[in-house]
Amino acid sequence: MTVRIATWNINSVTARLPKLLEWLEGAKPDVLCLQELKCAADAFPYEQVRELGYETAAHGTGRWNGVAIVSRLGLEDVVRDLPGQPGYLADGALLPDVEPRAIAATCGPVRVWSVYVPNGREVGHAHYRYKLEWLEALRKAAAADAAGPRPFAVLGDFNIAPTDEDVFDVAAFEGLTHVTPVERAALEALGEIGLHDVVPRPLKYDRPYTYWDYRQLAFPKNRGMRIDLTYGNQPFADAVTDSYVDREARKGKGTSDHAPVVVDLDV
Repeated sequence: MTVRIATWNINSVTARLPKLLEWLEGAKPDVLCLQELKCAADAFPYEQVRELGYETAAHGTGRWNGVAIVSRLGLEDVVRDLPGQPGYLADGALLPDVEPRAIAATCGPVRVWSVYVPNGREVGHAHYRYKLEWLEALRKAAAADAAGPRPFAVLGDFNIAPTDEDVFDVAAFEGLTHVTPVERAALEALGEIGLHDVVPRPLKYDRPYTYWDYRQLAFPKNRGMRIDLTYGNQPFADAVTDSYVDREARKGKGTSDHAPVVVDLDV
């Protein structure tokens, strides 16, 4: 059975709905993990997506977060939030806010998590500590599925570039988040539970960047980062026949600043 799975930080599913529908019709993924919905779960465009043959499990509040799984292989055993997921205690808040940053589902022969890892903002900031705590909760939450015989993957916007080669110029990120040794160590810890970084191929240039800032002509200059990642267990990794960054979806006006990452499996 051939299964196509993709992940895309859509940067507002409402603003990008025409792009999303166009991409679903063209790329025809069986499963699509979405991040940064920027809409409440009850405001997700379920009907428009359903008309293309997909059902959706969404988790969002309308703020700068939100995740979803869109599938034409079914949605079973849906879980919203990581078990033990930490919240972010903002300045002046009395209680931490457990943000909608993770959702899981079984889609046919594959189980997936769609995750939107906290940004971290600045090294040493409370949001940076929150990011590291969140990644540890993810590692613990994924351990059982990672060790199982079923193909399993965690896909999404990790807000971390795994290596220096995954940014256009590492000197430009000196002292900034996304590239610090501590963040990368938290990412590498996913390997301890048997998850592997499925590195896609680029459709253009020599590095498979997935994100380009809207400013300073970053996209045409290819000043990008690889931060949208797929971490699969051994059965998942063994089933991969191809993976690529659909850079074409980043072109034009009204696009997300991220490109979809596509993974093809033979399961």
